Amino acid sequence: MKQFTYTITDPVGIHARPAGLLVKAAKAFSSAITIERNGKSAAATKLMALMSLGVKAGDTITVTVEGTDEEAAAAGMEKFLQENL
Repeated sequence: MKQFTYTITDPVGIHARPAGLLVKAAKAFSSAITIERNGKSAAATKLMALMSLGVKAGDTITVTVEGTDEEAAAAGMEKFLQENL
């Protein structure tokens, strides 16, 4: 299991467009990717679940990756977040 935290810098937070891109990026990996904020968590492959977390600018999220390609998935998710959120 790999885990890291990331603070959202996008002024709008995780809204529809970047959430859709995040889901697409997460589906590229076979590992289970979970995003958590304030005790609530959602699978990174579920758009509506991600949106329901209500992640705003300045919020810190915890990303957990577990599976066969967790190294690559964690690196990919971290890169995605830095470039898009």
